[in-house]
Amino acid sequence: VRLDGDTGQRGIGTRISEESQYKPKPLIEIGDMPILWHIMKGFSSYGIHEFVICAGYKQNMVKEWFNNYFLHTSDVLFDLEKKQTHFLQTGEELWKVIVANTGRDTMTGGRIKRIQKYVGDETFMMTYGDAVCDVNIEKLLAFHQSHGKLATLTSVMQEQSKGILDIGGNNTVRAFREKSQRDSAPINAGYMVLEPQVFDYLTGDDCVFEQEPLERLAREEQLMSYRHLLIYSKFLSLHHLVYV
Repeated sequence: VRLDGDTGQRGIGTRISEESQYKPKPLIEIGDMPILWHIMKGFSSYGIHEFVICAGYKQNMVKEWFNNYFLHTSDVLFDLEKKQTHFLQTGEELWKVIVANTGRDTMTGGRIKRIQKYVGDETFMMTYGDAVCDVNIEKLLAFHQSHGKLATLTSVMQEQSKGILDIGGNNTVRAFREKSQRDSAPINAGYMVLEPQVFDYLTGDDCVFEQEPLERLAREEQLMSYRHLLIYSKFLSLHHLVYV
């Protein structure tokens, strides 16, 4: 089974607007390379080299980044006399990338629906373009294949970021303590494995994948969770980028 990494690019970032007002969130850099590159390198390390990017907000910048990929990643010889450019020590990426313009204001479900023609009738993976996770893709795929359901999402424990208050009926603070692991709750981290029948759960451009489609899959017991206990980073602000 060939798996296409459908990296869902979200639109205008409101919580990380410091940088996303100038570029799509997946192109915001961690170190010297965009979040998107780190996501794709993770999939590529497990032998997944074909990707569909669901581009929207400033989608031309995503296309330009891939078009100039070797300028970003290689030593370059500019022979001005001969008007030639030579890329030296180029990387050995095996990627085949489709950057699909899925609309500036299209919701997540609508974006996935729009790239159905590129995925076809095969099992595929989907994740978000603003979060990186070190999930073991091989084990994730094996888990998905073992249960026979239509969809698997990766769940992680989202830790409480603030101290915890115990407030009484008269608004008296009865106790205060720092956050702990027991305050965590499981959240959807993306890194999903989906069967092509999931496209039937998607409607038009206003379809939010995380609402009716996933809720319906859950009601029909067609949605499974692969629990990941290690690293997951969702980039909500520049603080998160500095932390990473």
